[in-house]
Amino acid sequence: MPLYTVTREFQAELEEKKSRFLAFLVPYDRFETRLAELRDQHRKANHHVTAFRRMLDEGRIDEGAKDDGEPAGTSGMPMLKTMIGARLINCGIIVVRYFGGTKLGTGGLARAYSGAANAAINCAELEQWFPIKTKKVSVSFADTSELERRISLLSLRVLDRTFTEDGATLLIEGPEETLAQL
Repeated sequence: MPLYTVTREFQAELEEKKSRFLAFLVPYDRFETRLAELRDQHRKANHHVTAFRRMLDEGRIDEGAKDDGEPAGTSGMPMLKTMIGARLINCGIIVVRYFGGTKLGTGGLARAYSGAANAAINCAELEQWFPIKTKKVSVSFADTSELERRISLLSLRVLDRTFTEDGATLLIEGPEETLAQL
């Protein structure tokens, strides 16, 4: 089953019993920076709840969630479960909550946080995620320019070129499905 990601930030807002939930879906490489920015921009907010999922180099998924002072398991984990259900990877969700004066209870908090996360996901332009791999390709000198042309057309990246008396060996990086076309 495919996984999905985002390449830019998406936002949504939810209101529940006068509490405001501002949701931000961001690429993982911007997650920590964006959290720091949101903490600075929304100093009067009561909570900055987070959830993230990312693919590690060895092909294992690293994921986590933080409740930031909300009752344990009522905010970060429902957001993480929403991300898992949407098959998201290499991104994170930050929900900034302004308390509206009425307690929501544990079930209400879980519904509000997962609802805010869902709202951000629903407005996002999701892109299918492909694992990045490397592949070595060896060709004769006569075929080197054709290989370079195909690499360029497929938007792959050459990490290394080694020339021998028989031809060239290139180490190429790109999405696994695209590398299979070489």
